Amino acid sequence: MSDLKYTSNDVLRARSKQNTITVSGSVDSNGAGEEYNVATDALVVTLPKIEAHNIGAEYTFRNTGADANNIITLAPNAEDGFNGTIAVSSATFTASGTVDKDLINTKSTAKTGDFVTVKAVALTKWFITGGSGIWASQS
Repeated sequence: MSDLKYTSNDVLRARSKQNTITVSGSVDSNGAGEEYNVATDALVVTLPKIEAHNIGAEYTFRNTGADANNIITLAPNAEDGFNGTIAVSSATFTASGTVDKDLINTKSTAKTGDFVTVKAVALTKWFITGGSGIWASQS
């Protein structure tokens, strides 16, 4: 009797596309499900406006720069806001959902690997579904 061996491409299918952001700009609905790495200081990344066709779109942004080197700013559309919490041992950040307020990975406390994942779950509402590091809302 022979032994059966099973192979799978699941590992390949489970990989998220990795993008490196080096200049300020926008991500679009076609980039949903991808991950964005930022190692350049003072970039502003603008998310698409949440509309019926892109509800469920999810994006992950990761700080890949040196500790205390990068300020990463995520800007929603003027009609959208961030909601949710990022809890770390040193602080807890809760986004209030105020529209047109940026989400910022603060430079002085930034660590390599800080990240946030946001998902469009309703019109005007980006929800934080995961994250690490010190983040703040635009004042």
